[in-house]
Amino acid sequence: MQRMTTLPSSPITAPLSILYGIPNCDTVKKARAWLAERGTAYLFHDFKKHGLPEAVLDHWLTELGWEKLLNRQGTTWRRLDEATRARITDRDSARPLLLAQPSLIKRPVVQWSGAPSGYTLTVGFDAAAWSRLAPPATPGADT
Repeated sequence: MQRMTTLPSSPITAPLSILYGIPNCDTVKKARAWLAERGTAYLFHDFKKHGLPEAVLDHWLTELGWEKLLNRQGTTWRRLDEATRARITDRDSARPLLLAQPSLIKRPVVQWSGAPSGYTLTVGFDAAAWSRLAPPATPGADT
């Protein structure tokens, strides 16, 4: 399985799908295992090690919306004080917090390559939806 931690120069020009997340997240682990079982090559971008480029977050906010990206169920959200949580009411208030604490982003975010438009973005792990989006297995990919 090809795993890399560098991003392409643009959020929509990757030749492979990119899975964004943190390696110790249970949902990310499930997603990565699902891709490995199918022999699907992808790039992995670790939020903890590499942060999240502003241009990538801005693209996601435009394509997906801040409410879909903000993980209000996770421990990072629960650790925020009530005043901070109450201030997150729109894109402009969510953006700096998501940049500062990428663990607040629902995971994984996947930029699927090969869609008719060039790419498709998804948030969270959904095996049924992913079955329609995942490119065919890569010949010779390590599994």
